[in-house]
Amino acid sequence: MFECVLCERETCYFAKFCDKCRRIKHYINLYNDRPYQILDNVLSRDIEKQSNKEKVEIQKEIDTKKYNLRKIKKPSEIDTVD
Repeated sequence: MFECVLCERETCYFAKFCDKCRRIKHYINLYNDRPYQILDNVLSRDIEKQSNKEKVEIQKEIDTKKYNLRKIKKPSEIDTVD
């Protein structure tokens, strides 16, 4: 029986990380430094401003993806994309 290496709160029986910390580790492996940037940008704010910042960051990513999709579509298909 071990303590989670990252959070040091949860008890782990077979692994070094608890379920929540394993998810964080997975995100870091997938997105490199992006999780750190998100944590710094969002959690370094007051609690009431955190939800606003989350919405802004998510909207930026959505807009970027829409823009990239429009770039690769044919001009005739752009009119149908909303």
